[in-house]
Amino acid sequence: MTSDSDRGIQLDELTPQGRRRDERDENAGTAQSAADLEAVFDVPVRISAVLGHSRLHVSDLLKLASGTVLELDRKVGEAIDIYVNDRLVARGEVVLVEDKLGVTMTEMIKAER
Repeated sequence: MTSDSDRGIQLDELTPQGRRRDERDENAGTAQSAADLEAVFDVPVRISAVLGHSRLHVSDLLKLASGTVLELDRKVGEAIDIYVNDRLVARGEVVLVEDKLGVTMTEMIKAER
């Protein structure tokens, strides 16, 4: 009797039916995974696009008025941080879309565990 390891087949290459995985199986798994996620599609998340930071004393904060320019710790053109539920997930650029500000993601941040 020949074992799977003798034939050069890894267990993760086999489908539940024992067949060898091919491209069609992988695409079907992706569709199944997307359908499995449908339960979380309506879960609210908080997204923040952070342009930069600044430190102020409370007395200086109270002196701010409409039109005041506040210096941030980033330079013009530098990537901004994009957070989802207080977790850094991407970096991007500020864009103007039909007279509204938006963000284009340019780099996804790999999750650290």
